[in-house]
Amino acid sequence: MKYLIVGLGNIGEEYRHTRHNIGFDVADAFVKKHEGSFELDRLADVATVKWKGKTFVVIKPTTYVNLSGKAVKYWMDKEKVAIENVLVIVDELALPLDVLRLRAGGSDAGHNGLKSIQESLGTNQYPRLRFGVGNNFPKGKQVDFVLGKWNAKEEPVVLQKIDKCVEIIESVATAGIARTMNLYNTLTFPL
Repeated sequence: MKYLIVGLGNIGEEYRHTRHNIGFDVADAFVKKHEGSFELDRLADVATVKWKGKTFVVIKPTTYVNLSGKAVKYWMDKEKVAIENVLVIVDELALPLDVLRLRAGGSDAGHNGLKSIQESLGTNQYPRLRFGVGNNFPKGKQVDFVLGKWNAKEEPVVLQKIDKCVEIIESVATAGIARTMNLYNTLTFPL
């Protein structure tokens, strides 16, 4: 059984550990836990992890978030991964910081990375893990907020949620998405 784990983010030091790059941080944590390492390959940094008889191809697209679909489609086709075995990890303004939401499909909710993936795959029916980043920003400052770093108060909950995301990736592969949604979508993380 093969899975494609996609962490969304932007390449470049100025984007490291920003809200928009939480997908990269989750991908890094998953690969580190399973003692893998990333190498630059076509359209993405790529790591392959084997765990419990399953293979996880983990990618961090190097296309910038808005063109993530190119990398997802390329690696899905190259690795022959079924769409239901793709999991995209993405920042989500519409969810508060204390929440994670796993979905089997759905709208892009205005997220340009998800929009790009939907266009490349020709469907919005692919699994995604939405990492709530909240929307605590003044009107007109959304870009600054999303591309900003976590503050000291947010960091402990972000680290907790990253660990939980790693568990969710493992659970999707072992228990399936429906059971994993039931287990994790009701959790809240103390701020």
